[in-house]
Amino acid sequence: MRPLLLALLLIVCVNAGFSDFKDKVKDFFSGVKIGERAKKALEKLKKVFNVTKLLHVKEKLNKVKAKLLTKLVMPKEVQEALKEKLKSLIHRKKDKVSPNGDTIDEINQKHGLQDVMFQGDIILNDQQTQEVIEDVEEQVSGNRTKRQAFVDRYYPQTTWQQGVNYFFDSSVGYTLRRIFKKGAEEWSKNTCIDFRENSTAQDRIRIFVEDGCWSYVGRLGGQQDLSLGEGCDAVSIAAHELGHAIGLYHTQSRYDRDRYITLYAQNVKPDWLDQFAKQSMATNNNYGITYDFGGIMHYGATSATGNGEPTMVPSDTKYIETLGSPFVSFYELDMVNKHYKCHDKCHPSRSAKCKMDGFPHPRDCTRCICPSGYGGRLCDERPSGCGRVLMATGEYQTLTDVIGDRSAGTRAREDFKLCNYWIEAPQGSRIEVKVVSFTAGVANDGCPYAGVEIKTHRDHKLTGYRLCAPEDAGVTFISHSHIVPIITYNRMYETKTVLQYRIVGGGTRVTGIRPNPTTASPNCYDSYRCSALEKIGICTSPSFSESLKKTLCPKLCGYCR
Repeated sequence: MRPLLLALLLIVCVNAGFSDFKDKVKDFFSGVKIGERAKKALEKLKKVFNVTKLLHVKEKLNKVKAKLLTKLVMPKEVQEALKEKLKSLIHRKKDKVSPNGDTIDEINQKHGLQDVMFQGDIILNDQQTQEVIEDVEEQVSGNRTKRQAFVDRYYPQTTWQQGVNYFFDSSVGYTLRRIFKKGAEEWSKNTCIDFRENSTAQDRIRIFVEDGCWSYVGRLGGQQDLSLGEGCDAVSIAAHELGHAIGLYHTQSRYDRDRYITLYAQNVKPDWLDQFAKQSMATNNNYGITYDFGGIMHYGATSATGNGEPTMVPSDTKYIETLGSPFVSFYELDMVNKHYKCHDKCHPSRSAKCKMDGFPHPRDCTRCICPSGYGGRLCDERPSGCGRVLMATGEYQTLTDVIGDRSAGTRAREDFKLCNYWIEAPQGSRIEVKVVSFTAGVANDGCPYAGVEIKTHRDHKLTGYRLCAPEDAGVTFISHSHIVPIITYNRMYETKTVLQYRIVGGGTRVTGIRPNPTTASPNCYDSYRCSALEKIGICTSPSFSESLKKTLCPKLCGYCR
């Protein structure tokens, strides 16, 4: 969120085989390589930036480099713990899907922007740069100012309290305009922030096509830029850059980041180390919201890698594919709603009583914004549409899901197709879910093209584990409760997910959930043909109309209430 940044975090590892990295760090701090690359990239962007000003920002940051080195040493016990953690990682082949790059850092690297942008895709203004330097001084000295975290000296001027005004430069074509608007909707549909196309507003964002994907952070006043260049034409990328524009920094820069992920500095390209800047507790207030590996503002596990290996390893290694998500997470929505005071629009006495830790919608307080995998007005139902409720027993049963659009070919589509399943068991039971197989060809950080999300946590609000690699076969999860939401999604060709599930023991009782929707209505019956139709995927196949599914297999496809 709108944090004051702490410093360019470099983990200097001098023991246990990390000496080569120490030499790389010296090269990084020499400034020579950075200067050459930055100037070359900036040469292309003279019409966009004040080049002298940007280089001045870089020079100011370089002045604090010596002080940083006194604080950035990885303790030996951390090194040992990291080695053990890496042993549990499954080696997954990362697929190259887009020739322009599959992630923001890959796209920006192709344009040489890693030496220009802060944290890979952010442009800092003078005030923000000064805040970085002040935070470095504070970290080294141990003295804290009285600045408030997040709601800092510039708040609320740095937020778009009257809505976000934007306009399209002539370089933006019709398709990219549509994609940007969809990215804006990812924020507006579940917050109180309005986005308006207005080229004459005093404060506005110019959307244009320039090298790379990048944005300024927060409302600066006047006109500010947001670039969606070649390769940035994805709804998730537009939503990510807009996340910066409304005040978000990257999740991995949270002050408490080290409790949740470990930076494997040996794998990081030295000239990308600023991507891992971290805040301090004095400059980062997350409104008491926990760290979520599955937010759209979190970079992928191999971001800025120099050798293809992970640069960030989550404390729960099964989350490694989840880093770099294409979806705005529930916790991110909660944080933005709090920062923009959207929650104040719904008085508790006149608002929906949300289940599963949802919260009243600021645009309609009688309904709820729900964690992923939950739906209905009060978050106590399976989300409507594709998918169904499955009843677990003590024996393994199989869930086979085929989702996508073969007719669209292998070019990534703008929109995801999603299916929501609930695996249920008697209250007090726990459920085991085992991955049998997943289609090859779409494995990438965050599973941005297709994947399956499995929610087995005690905290319903957390993003579940996302998987999208065939190497995940055999990975097993045990739930904390008797309900496990399963979400499959796809925006490229067609993918098949095969899971097995069964009851394995006692678990946490989940209250407030409506009765199993496949058995709640005694007048809801499936046709005798459903057993055969299930084998060809009637509930998930686009070949069958919604009305036909409701007529032939309402119970099977989850339409009964």
